[in-house]
Amino acid sequence: MTASAFPRRAALRLGAGLVAAGAGAPGRPALAQSAARTLRFVPHTNLQTPDALQSSTLISLNAASAIWDQLYGLDSKLQPRPQMAQGHELSADRLRWRFRLREGLRFHDGEAVRAADCVASIHRWSQRDLFGKRLAAQLDEMRATSDTEFEIRLKQPYNQLLYGLGATACYIMPERVARTPATTTVTDFTGSGPFVFRREEWVSGASVVFTRNESYVPRDERPDMWAGGKVAKLDRVEWRIMPDPSTAISALQTGEVDWLERPLADLLPLLRGRRGLDVKTIDPIGVWAELRLNDSVPPFDNPAMRRALFPALRQVDYMQSLVGDDPSLYRTGVGAFLPGSPAASEAGLEAVTGERSIERARQAVKAAGYQGETIIQMAATDISSAAAMSPVAQQMLREIGLNVDYQSVDWGTLISRANASGSAERANWHCYCTGWAGLWVSNPGSHLHLYGTRPNPRMEALRDAWFDAADAAEQRRITSQMQAIAFEEPPFLPLGQYFTPQAYSTKLSGFVPSPIALFWNLEKAA
Repeated sequence: MTASAFPRRAALRLGAGLVAAGAGAPGRPALAQSAARTLRFVPHTNLQTPDALQSSTLISLNAASAIWDQLYGLDSKLQPRPQMAQGHELSADRLRWRFRLREGLRFHDGEAVRAADCVASIHRWSQRDLFGKRLAAQLDEMRATSDTEFEIRLKQPYNQLLYGLGATACYIMPERVARTPATTTVTDFTGSGPFVFRREEWVSGASVVFTRNESYVPRDERPDMWAGGKVAKLDRVEWRIMPDPSTAISALQTGEVDWLERPLADLLPLLRGRRGLDVKTIDPIGVWAELRLNDSVPPFDNPAMRRALFPALRQVDYMQSLVGDDPSLYRTGVGAFLPGSPAASEAGLEAVTGERSIERARQAVKAAGYQGETIIQMAATDISSAAAMSPVAQQMLREIGLNVDYQSVDWGTLISRANASGSAERANWHCYCTGWAGLWVSNPGSHLHLYGTRPNPRMEALRDAWFDAADAAEQRRITSQMQAIAFEEPPFLPLGQYFTPQAYSTKLSGFVPSPIALFWNLEKAA
C-alpha cells in the first residue's frame, strides 16, 4: 500500500461513518439533507486538468462541461442548439454570422459574460481544435459589436461552424483567462457553467470538488444532452478517485459513493439485482476502441507492417474483454468511423470482417521486412478499458512474432509520451489501446487519430474537402475514401464499439444521457 493510498481510503471510511451516524441520529435533519444534496462520484480516471484544450481525455471534458458553458450545445440528435447564445443571424452569402447572448449570463466571480469574453474564448479554441483551426483559416474578422453581440466575418462559407461551437471544447471563459495561449494550461478556473470548481479542494489522485453555481440562469427548456436547461439540483459534487476497481465496487455497495462511471465488467454481476443499486447504460453513443499505432518510427513507419496486423485482429476478443459476452453491449465489424454515424462506410471493411488467421499475419509481418525490433506497447493501468484491452493486444502481437516490450503506465504518463513532439520522445512508444467517446469519431473534424502521428497529406486533403462539402451526400463520399485510406495506411486498428454500463445508487434520478458524465438535472433522494 502506498503512503498516499492509506489516508485516502481511511478518509473515505471515516467520512462514510460520519454520514451514516448523522443520517440515523435524532435531531440531525440538516446533516441528512446535506448528504442528500451531495453526490459522490467515482470517475473513470484521475483528473490532470479541467482545461479541455490541453487534454483530449474525456475526464477533462467531464470537468469542463460542469465548469464552463458553451454558446451552442449538441442535442441527442447531434444537432447544435443555442445555449449561451440567444440565437444568430446569417447573411445571404453565408459570410457574416451575428450572435446575441441571452440575458442573465454571469461568471462565477459575479461578472457579466460579455461578447468580448466569447470572442477571446473562440480565438483560444481556434488555436488547437480542428473545427476551430478551420474557422481561423477562413476568418476575415471577429469582433464584439456590443456587450451582448458579436460577429464573425468569413472569407468563405463555413457550414460546420455551429457544430464546432457546440460539439467540442469551445468553452466560454472570462477574457483575461481566454487570452492564455492554447499551448498553455489555464490556472484560473472561473467558469460560466452550472457548477463551480473548488480548486482549494482539488487533490490530484484523490479528490475533485464542485459546488452549485447559485447565480447560473439555465435555459427554460428540457435538458437534451449538452443542450437545453442545465439545472443544478445538487449543492456539491465530490469526485473520489479510486483506481482499484474492487475498492470502487465496495464503496458503492456500502454507500460510501453514489455513482461509478466505469465499473469493471467482471465485477458487474456483484451489483446487478442488489437492493438499492442499479446498472444501466447512460451513454447512448458508446465508445469506439482502437489500437493506436505510431507511424512515425520503425517498424510501424512502414504501411505494409501496419497492414500486416489486420489478419490477426479479432474485434470480438477486445469487446468481450470490456463488457463480457452480452452482444447487446458491443458491435464488431467496425471501421474507422462510428457505426451508424453519417461518416460510417463499408469501404475496406473486409480487413476486419474477413477470415482471421494468425499464420497469415505472421507471414505478412515477415514479408514487410520485420527484423525483430522491439515494439513498445504502453498500457494504461488506471483506466479500466485500457487495462482490459491491453493484454489482448499484447497476446495478439506476440502470437504473430513481434518482440513486445509491455510497459504499464498511468494514463497521464501515456498521453504525455504519445503527444511528445521531440524525435527521441516520439520513438519512445509504438502502440497503445484506448477508447474514444463515439461522438468524436463520428466525423473527420474531431477524429484526431485518423491522421496518424506524422503528416498524411492525402487524408488531410480529404478532411479539408469534407469541411467544404456542399451536402451530406458529398460528405459521405469523402468519408468513404478516408476509410479506404485508413485501411491502406492504417494509423490504428479499429477494435469495435462498446457501451459501458454505469452503476449507481437508486437514490439518484434525472440522468441526462451523454457521451460524458453530466451533473445537471441529477437529484438524490434522502
